[in-house]
Amino acid sequence: MTDSDILYRIAFATYRNINYSTATRLEAKHISPEAFFTFPAATLASITGLKSTFFADDRRHDAIEAARRELDFIRANHIRAIYYTDSDYPTRLAECNDAPAMLFVLGNTFTEHRHVVSVVGTRHCTAYGVDFTKTLIEDLAKELDDVLIVSGLAYGIDIAAHKGAISAGATTGAVLAHGLNTIYPADHRDAARRIIAEGGFLATEYRTCESIHRGNFLARNRIVAGMADVTVVVESDRRGGAMSTASIASAYSREVMAVPGRIYDPASRGCNELIARGQASLLRDAGDLIDLMGWTRRPQPGQQQELDFTLDATQAAIVDFIRKNPAATVNDMCIALAMPYSRLGATLFEMEMSDILVALPGGRYGVIAKTI
Repeated sequence: MTDSDILYRIAFATYRNINYSTATRLEAKHISPEAFFTFPAATLASITGLKSTFFADDRRHDAIEAARRELDFIRANHIRAIYYTDSDYPTRLAECNDAPAMLFVLGNTFTEHRHVVSVVGTRHCTAYGVDFTKTLIEDLAKELDDVLIVSGLAYGIDIAAHKGAISAGATTGAVLAHGLNTIYPADHRDAARRIIAEGGFLATEYRTCESIHRGNFLARNRIVAGMADVTVVVESDRRGGAMSTASIASAYSREVMAVPGRIYDPASRGCNELIARGQASLLRDAGDLIDLMGWTRRPQPGQQQELDFTLDATQAAIVDFIRKNPAATVNDMCIALAMPYSRLGATLFEMEMSDILVALPGGRYGVIAKTI
């Protein structure tokens, strides 16, 4: 891909009101990023039905010039601009209509981790919250292969999650609310460097020319929620960024779990409320999370996984696909495995009854460890 192609993509993806959904709809009308900036405004307005002011020449010119400066920056700093049609755009995030059309990524490029957990919580956390976060991530790393911990690099539970992942040997990624020309808070610069050094990543939808403001942090939460299979709220009052992330994750039909605490403790009031309202499942330890998600535990030293019976070719293909694509739905399986819905549905039911699979919310399935 040429620099010109990337330039148009950056300008298009960061244009006001353009996100994954709107970009998809525009490209369905054969308006590519290049066409968006080269076609006459009247032509674009006629094709899309939008007001021609949306395509004002001066506005598009400014977007191209800002993208040119951004392209120079990412080239100089080994940053990847990942467009929503690129193969390494996170597949879980791609299921969310309001996902960004582009992510700027520093560090390890995205890979499709089998188990992705977002861990969030209050900046004003307690020692209990920090200790729980560390223990949870250590146990997840022991029990599961290929774990990615996602958070926001903020004070409190966020930074505890990143540090806990690094300590446990798990990959961690930080989603930022600003461009990659800075780190906020500045106190976490060393942690950000360590995340990169240990094979993790820093990701953002924001360009370097954009100032940091409060709305960025709320918008950032949708990426934290959208990238993960499950969002864990460790500590939170009734209001705050963690509660926002939990609400977004629920709206995306993703699992939400919360750690209970003392009823009068401000750091636990939000978690207790999520559990009481049925908006989150109660989380006591890593086992609760693994069981809820139906994930396969890693055999421990001296243990051997048992095969209750031999899978036939169709069952083996289904299990292999689910392991590689834990966020996939039944519709995704139909397409990938080229199986009619009726046949796949019957096979999934049979495998569920045989304790090979467990049905999960959102039309997904998990593999039961003891049988495979």
